[in-house]
Amino acid sequence: MGEQNKVVISVLGLDRKGIIARVSNILYNNDANILDISQTIVSGYFTMVLMADISSPECSFDVLASELAALGEELGVQIRTQLSEIFESMYRI
Repeated sequence: MGEQNKVVISVLGLDRKGIIARVSNILYNNDANILDISQTIVSGYFTMVLMADISSPECSFDVLASELAALGEELGVQIRTQLSEIFESMYRI
């Protein structure tokens, strides 16, 4: 699987019930597959970094990113969706 078929999704905001479920539901509805996920809560702040496979022909990066951004606004959290190759280039030393 090429890097262009993976996305890195980060979520940051005040903790509330259902964040993981709602993000996972959008991924499921867009035929994306979660490859790795890490989440934690620190002093009431929820953080999550997730890597997903978007290689399905049914999955559009633009649609997925738009739906996740809208969810972030609805939940009052920041959700960023980046292609993994761009994410890795940005953080390469």
